[in-house]
Amino acid sequence: MAWFASCYDTLLSTAESRWLGALRQEVAGAARGVVVELGAGTGANLRWYPAAATVHATEPDADMRRRLVARAVDHPGVTVHAASAEALPFASGSVDTVVATLVLCSVVDLDRAVDEVFRVLRPGGTFRFVEHVASAGWRGPLQRGLDPVWCRLAGGCRLHRDPVTSIRRYTEPTVRTSWPAMPPFLQPVVIGDATPR
Repeated sequence: MAWFASCYDTLLSTAESRWLGALRQEVAGAARGVVVELGAGTGANLRWYPAAATVHATEPDADMRRRLVARAVDHPGVTVHAASAEALPFASGSVDTVVATLVLCSVVDLDRAVDEVFRVLRPGGTFRFVEHVASAGWRGPLQRGLDPVWCRLAGGCRLHRDPVTSIRRYTEPTVRTSWPAMPPFLQPVVIGDATPR
C-alpha cells in the first residue's frame, strides 16, 4: 500500500519521540550475532542495532522495502530481503536473534510466522519483540469493531491479535505490559523476549 508506506514515518513520529524510540532501542539494541528482523518496514530499527551485529531485514511490501533499502545504505552490515515472516529464507537454527516491532499485527498467518521464528533461531537464541496486542478489557470490543476498517487503512494491521499465546506454543516468554499515550484501540503494548526450550 503505497500511501501507507509514504506516511508511515510521519504517522509514527510523535510516538517515536515520546516512547516508541526508547522501546526500539531496548529491543533492537540488545540484538546479538546474526539478526533477522521481521517486517522491517521503513527501517526505523536500523539505527539501534549494535555495529557488530549482522542484520537481515525482511520486508514483503515493495513500497516499504524501497524506503528500507534507502535507509539501509547508511548501515553497513544490513542486508534487505523481500521476504514475509511466514517464509523466512534462512536455514533452521542459523539465527542468534529475531526482532519484531509492531509487525505481528500485520502478518497474514500469525502462528506460521511464529513457527518460522523458532525454526530459524539457534538453541539459546532470542526472540525480542514489542507489539500492540488484544486487550482483555473494554478496549477489546472496540478493537474487534474497528478491525475490518483499520486493517484496510493501516497496511493489514489487526488490532485484536494475541502474539504472546502463539509464542507460548514454544516457550514461556518474559513479557511486560505498557500503556503508552496512544489511541486506546492500540493499547496495550507488550515488550518481551523468548528463548527456545
